Amino acid sequence: MSYGGSAALQAAVYGQLIGDAELSALVGGAIYDAPPAGALPSLYVTLGPEDVRDRSDGTSGGAWHRFTVSVVSDAAGFAAAKQAAAAVGDALTDAELSLDRGYLVALNFYRARARRDGSLRRIDLTFRARVQDTV
Repeated sequence: MSYGGSAALQAAVYGQLIGDAELSALVGGAIYDAPPAGALPSLYVTLGPEDVRDRSDGTSGGAWHRFTVSVVSDAAGFAAAKQAAAAVGDALTDAELSLDRGYLVALNFYRARARRDGSLRRIDLTFRARVQDTV
């Protein structure tokens, strides 16, 4: 197994999201690797958990990364959060990301879950990325 591409994948995903004009317009640039302390905007995007499974082969290490990107809103309904979630999906699905370590073989939408979380609305989008390590 190779977990070596994990940090590179996270950095590339974050870069793709902050560089997406449509998503930035919807959330006012509130895209976080981790939410900052203190008051948060009424609509924001944050990177979430990751599960990794071995996909090494005879020539090099590799892994399937299943990671979550969350859209969180304090609005009464889900409309704004769903628009932002769609923009996240558009920005990431089949994106050709350049990694600092290894290379991206595939990046696909896996599933989404929309729910109320206290007074907040939260949509967790899960993606699967296949990363081949080059070390």
